[in-house]
Amino acid sequence: MTFQALLVEKDGDGAVSASVQDIDDARLPYGDVTVAVEYSTLNYKDGLCINGKGGLVRSFPHVPGVDFAGTVEASEDPRYRPGDRVVLTGWRVGEIWWGGFATRAKVKADWLVPLPDELSTRQAMAIGTAGLTSMLSVIALEKAGLSPLKGEVLVTGAAGGVGSVGVALLARLGYSVAAVTGRPDAAGYLRQLGAETIVDRSELSEANSRPLESERWAGAIDAVGGDMLARVLKQTKYGGAVAAVGLAAGAAVPSFTVIPFLLRGVSLLGIDSVMRPYDQRVDAWNRIAADLPMEKLEAMVVEHRLSDLPELANRILDGKVKGRVVIDVNA
Repeated sequence: MTFQALLVEKDGDGAVSASVQDIDDARLPYGDVTVAVEYSTLNYKDGLCINGKGGLVRSFPHVPGVDFAGTVEASEDPRYRPGDRVVLTGWRVGEIWWGGFATRAKVKADWLVPLPDELSTRQAMAIGTAGLTSMLSVIALEKAGLSPLKGEVLVTGAAGGVGSVGVALLARLGYSVAAVTGRPDAAGYLRQLGAETIVDRSELSEANSRPLESERWAGAIDAVGGDMLARVLKQTKYGGAVAAVGLAAGAAVPSFTVIPFLLRGVSLLGIDSVMRPYDQRVDAWNRIAADLPMEKLEAMVVEHRLSDLPELANRILDGKVKGRVVIDVNA
């Protein structure tokens, strides 16, 4: 038997290429659950893996795809049976383990989560790692004391995958959402998702040396990092919290001091979705099924095929992908 997949290869000169190929089942890595993949999605990490950048892929040839959703075909683990619908995000799948840009995958049962009945496999991939990360951020902010009564919540990188879902989730939960974007044409899209205020990226992207700025945000989800994270922390209200989920502008925060922590009691919450324990994943997916407005989710989605991925990989690395890209692997 064979399956179709996007195979990334490296030649003797170190040049990396990606193409859709028919692959023999025997080449799949060992896993105790075989999944018939129905949908995957596109993340920034996928762009790196397809282009052989960032050192994420250590062995070639390789099938990328950080996320996938589908139906169990065979299982050696009693937790899953043929016909069960499952979703996978994280665990370095698509990086060091063959991933979801394929019509079939073999993975460890511990990495899977049963898909809530309310969600289709397509919706699961419209959500994907980006949406899971957003939900984990909201849960962490709630545990830190955030509530709609405390004021505006900021979302940086708002037109991206994490940001788009974050805006929609927060708006549905009753928060006043301010969305940061550097794309003027994204304002209407973000308002449609529920943003009340659009903040131009230039207002927050430049470093300043002040240890504190005027208090504005009750909380924030930051997908950008760098000097923008520093500015957001300096503007966070007393007792507020910021969930850090990304580093599009860099990992270093050179213009920041610990003063917001010491004088305003601000909390910086690190959000990891890759190695998140099973029970927390289940809780987050159930919250997504209950709290994410599906009509707004659909407004974020653009659907593509496996053969479109090489071009899409370049676009996401260039910051030109808006919302959520769903890959129909069987198209």
